[in-house]
Amino acid sequence: MIEQLEALRANLAPYPWAYAVVVAAALVLLAWLANWITKRVLLRGLRRLLATLPTGGGDHQVRLRVIPRLANVVPAVVLATGVAFVPDLPVMLAAIVRNVCFAFIILTVALAISAALDLANEVYQRRPDAQDKPIKGYLQLLKIVVFVIAAVLMVATLIDRSPVILLSGLGAMMAVLILVFQDTLLSLVASVTISSNDMVRVGDWIEMPSQNADGDVVDIALHTVKVQNWDKTITTIPTKKLISDSFRNWRGMSESGGRRIKRALYLDQNSVRFLGEDEQARLRRFRLLDDYLQRKHGELDQWNARLADRGRDAVNQRRITNLGTFRAYVEAYLRAHPGIHDGMTLLVRQLQPAATGLPLEIYCFTRTVQWGPYEGIQSDIFDHLLAILPEFGLRVFQQPGGADLLHARDAAIAAASA
Repeated sequence: MIEQLEALRANLAPYPWAYAVVVAAALVLLAWLANWITKRVLLRGLRRLLATLPTGGGDHQVRLRVIPRLANVVPAVVLATGVAFVPDLPVMLAAIVRNVCFAFIILTVALAISAALDLANEVYQRRPDAQDKPIKGYLQLLKIVVFVIAAVLMVATLIDRSPVILLSGLGAMMAVLILVFQDTLLSLVASVTISSNDMVRVGDWIEMPSQNADGDVVDIALHTVKVQNWDKTITTIPTKKLISDSFRNWRGMSESGGRRIKRALYLDQNSVRFLGEDEQARLRRFRLLDDYLQRKHGELDQWNARLADRGRDAVNQRRITNLGTFRAYVEAYLRAHPGIHDGMTLLVRQLQPAATGLPLEIYCFTRTVQWGPYEGIQSDIFDHLLAILPEFGLRVFQQPGGADLLHARDAAIAAASA
């Protein structure tokens, strides 16, 4: 081989530049051949080998993300080593080619490490507890450190200086770096706080009005948290906002197994009155009121008996009201409802009367946390209560509409003409 090169050099002696061009072309061809052998032969064989492993058909595709990055090192090494054998090449040009090749090797290794970190994140995501403790933010921070180190080494290689000289100047630039990476540092602190306090997980339903976010968390990264809203839009929230602003996490509701119903019926206060004996007898038809009516009659009889002669006057007696009976019926109805959780708080209470009527609030929890069934249970309950109100002599309060005003006008005209 050496003899052939010497013969070629002798034949091209009249043209010194021609021999240098031939050697440079051969070096480039050798680098291309090394790259082809690495990627076409070695990687193809490695792909077939990984496909035969019992770890799954798609795992080898994930693993091969790192290896092609490292395969790019081979042609760069060939060029960096072989440039010294090109004759009559200026020393400055040879140094530039060699430094560029070494800088490319450093960049390639950094990209391979980045791909390896992505692979580590994908493997970690397969763990059953990965959503509770995501590591994507930490891996992104590690990527930043890797690329910063790679950038320093690449600059030092390109200018042919020791990286220690560059690193010594970073002390004076620390204030500038802190200012430049301010968001990254804040995001890192936020990520550590969120992870250590278990504030947010992937899959949590969070509500953050200040960021127009209301939906499921689909991704937690170093700088951003992605939320898929119920209208299928995506809201990107800066990670630091989750510790500086308030938000609501519905995970507790999902884990408890019950979702709250907190809604009121607005009753017309003019329809509240005492019940007569015949009305009480009619309400005994309701099976849910048996215990209430029996207990209430015993309580009122004892109270009224203590009044002696003055108890004969109705104004001194305690009597059953239609509103109290209806409230007892609603509570009994909810306790008997199969969709209401009997192990959680259940209240039927009056709120402060207002111009919109007397609010009768229902406060309870369903047995399901799924949105559709929850809304169905809530609607069925209020459908029933609104329909059965007239049985108790109660009316729902609502603002008069156009039909109400027309009816009142017609009634007034009829009364006037009569």
